[in-house]
Amino acid sequence: MASHRRPKQPSRARVTVLTTAAAAAVAISSQAANAAPSEKPSKDEVKAKVDKLYEEAEQATEKYNGAKEKQEKLQKEISTIQDNVARGQEDLNDMRDSIGLAAAAQYRTGSIDSSVQLFLSADPDDYLDKASTLDQLSSQQVEQLKKIQDKQRELAQDRAEATEKLKDLASTRTELGKKKQEVQDKLAEAQKLLNSLTAAEKAALAKEEERATRSSADRVDLGNAAQGSGRAMAAFQAAQSKIGSPYVYGASGPSSFDCSGLTSWAFAQAGVSIPRTSQAQANAGTRIYSQSDLKVGDLVIFYGDLHHVGFYAGNGQVLHAPRTGTVVRYESINNMPFQFGVRI
Repeated sequence: MASHRRPKQPSRARVTVLTTAAAAAVAISSQAANAAPSEKPSKDEVKAKVDKLYEEAEQATEKYNGAKEKQEKLQKEISTIQDNVARGQEDLNDMRDSIGLAAAAQYRTGSIDSSVQLFLSADPDDYLDKASTLDQLSSQQVEQLKKIQDKQRELAQDRAEATEKLKDLASTRTELGKKKQEVQDKLAEAQKLLNSLTAAEKAALAKEEERATRSSADRVDLGNAAQGSGRAMAAFQAAQSKIGSPYVYGASGPSSFDCSGLTSWAFAQAGVSIPRTSQAQANAGTRIYSQSDLKVGDLVIFYGDLHHVGFYAGNGQVLHAPRTGTVVRYESINNMPFQFGVRI
């Protein structure tokens, strides 16, 4: 006969455990579902993070600019030393040739003296040491050999200096590469954040930037602030001619700029050479610590590490190249932590 026993019912304890586990699973799923939307940062949060990354990129950019400027300076110095060595070697060869000609003339007459023989068989230092006890050296020979000796020392010093500068150049190039990579990493991270925004959020940010740029170009009241020197005003006017030009890290004109690239380019148009980086420009003239004492055309330095620079434009405005994604434009001096002005 078939069995008609009822299936065994789960115990009350087992039912309780299963029910509790199911409830926990539902709660966790519910929490995850509720948390999912909040994991995505808002447009304003993304903008704040991106602005911070752009600031860090600009800090790295100024260090990159410093390394690049040092590299260019070292290359010029090395080139000059190498030219000096080449000319010095030619002079040394001429001196040796003159001694050699004298020896050849004496050889042809059969009267080559021991002093010349000594010279031809040893270096000048050794020669002078040995010949000092001889009376066979003419005053002209002594003078010529001393010149050769001095020229050899000079060339040795130049070659040693060139070697050290080449080592410095190699380490500077390594530093330059690291700083360039650091800038690129910051910009890539910022772009990744921007790519996480919706099309509408991207459009809203673009509209904000467009509004800031448009108001800068059209509706800025520069007031009647005192003007700087003729060269400062010439530099400021050169910078004004570049309003709307894009910010590009490491660029110093004429079609794109970073912050110190704009100021150094503008002063160059006024016939004035100033350092390339904002930190060096901070020491290029007289410091003005009160905003009320600033004149149009003064440089203005921002942030505690002095990594940003622009021109004072009057009425609490600065003209500068702000950061990646923007253009040369006017902004309030209070948009950044002002440190001091510099009057060139």
